[in-house]
Amino acid sequence: VRHHQEVHVVMGNEACDLDSTVSALALAYFLAKTSPSPKAAFVPVLNIPRADLALRTETTFLLREQGIPPASLVFRDEIDLGGLHRAGLLSLTLVDHHVLPGADAALEEAVVEVLDHRPLERDRAAGCRVTAEPVGSCATLVTERIAQGPPGVLDRLTAALLHGTILLDCVNLSPAAGKVTPRDVACVSLLEARFPDLPARDAVFEALQAAKFDVSGLTTEQMLRKDLKVLSGDELVLAISAIYVDLDTFLRRPGLLQDLEAFCRARGYEGLVAMTISFNEHNEPSRQLAIYSQHDTLRGTVCRALEEATTPALHLQPLASPWPSLATYAQGNALASRKKVLPLLRAAL
Repeated sequence: VRHHQEVHVVMGNEACDLDSTVSALALAYFLAKTSPSPKAAFVPVLNIPRADLALRTETTFLLREQGIPPASLVFRDEIDLGGLHRAGLLSLTLVDHHVLPGADAALEEAVVEVLDHRPLERDRAAGCRVTAEPVGSCATLVTERIAQGPPGVLDRLTAALLHGTILLDCVNLSPAAGKVTPRDVACVSLLEARFPDLPARDAVFEALQAAKFDVSGLTTEQMLRKDLKVLSGDELVLAISAIYVDLDTFLRRPGLLQDLEAFCRARGYEGLVAMTISFNEHNEPSRQLAIYSQHDTLRGTVCRALEEATTPALHLQPLASPWPSLATYAQGNALASRKKVLPLLRAAL
């Protein structure tokens, strides 16, 4: 701000999963290499506090494998986006999301570009470049963007980050998981054609999947925060956590009920939906749900909305729950990921 330097920030969503992180790093690098604006500094920002990086086990694994030290990353609590914006110096590119949360609403007018793989929930201003395509990974859109740019910009390191991210997001390009599209496959093939020494797909996927599901060292609070989305209704705030163990393992954690209560109370959440996911040896997903709330009405509303949903139908089967404040289900439609369940919960709120 003191030097009146323009700052162009590329930032992923608040869950800051591997896709958001790598999309921000790769696109900021590409823009820095190709931008006609010599005055701007291009900064990828990881949209979490630095202290939360340890929760992103697959991200820390891939960055370590590729020799990127945490010291070279910029986190949300280390840059004053509001101050830059008030000084008229901020441009913002959003990757892997396209609507800023309420707390960041003031930054909306700084958004100059969006790359996302979700359906658009809102229109952007006329000057904003929007790419919203239903692919399995936002890193696919970033790869396409870089591939359309000047030759020679894509290096081996960036390619390895993008390659691993698309494979993890698209469950090793397995059609059974319901994530992959032909464009994801094309981008993985393109990266492998340009860099034939990239490791084999199976090895990359299995290492990242193992790192993502390694929650052995995390407390329940860290597990809930690891992959967290928050929905706000008129008077209610609901947390939706992706949990990377099966439901039985999760329910057997010591002190779980007290931990759920403390987590919601500390953050002002009226309820929490835990969406567990685990995979069998054929990489086929199995999903279960736990809906926690001390408020019977809210718990009932959320359960009813999920039981009665038709777009998509979740095919829920109630399971025996150890506590009255927790409703548990097996989810027959294993292809209905959190991305597909969030709109149902938003409508229920």
